[in-house]
Amino acid sequence: MKVTLFSLLLLAGYIASAQQVYTTKDGAISGYDAVAYFTEAKPVKGDSKYSTKWKDATWYFSSEKNLNLFKSSPEQYAPQYGGYCAYGTSRGYKAPTQPEAWSTVDGKLYLNYNLDVQKTWSADRANLIKKADVNWKKIEAE
Repeated sequence: MKVTLFSLLLLAGYIASAQQVYTTKDGAISGYDAVAYFTEAKPVKGDSKYSTKWKDATWYFSSEKNLNLFKSSPEQYAPQYGGYCAYGTSRGYKAPTQPEAWSTVDGKLYLNYNLDVQKTWSADRANLIKKADVNWKKIEAE
């Protein structure tokens, strides 16, 4: 049986969709430091020695300072839509994300499936955020 990349992506999306927070074997948002997107303006891999549990997911950080910032205000730093793809959420479904496909808008972190999807999302971001906000309420618990 031949397994295609598309099949693997569908399976990953299905597994991820059962969780409120996008989680891989590396933790929430693929083990990346949610705070670093704001403090360093780039994706930074987290370290297991700086971790916490929040919303049934393990979050990793690159420093104790970032861990403490997150613990004091997780809603401020956590990506929108549980770290699932903002564009996918605007379309009504959960999709995995790549840490390099990110942006901050009005102090909120948004992740996307990949850099190509991020370009599409960015072209109509304000409208798609409104749609995603409505859809997230429907699909968050799925």
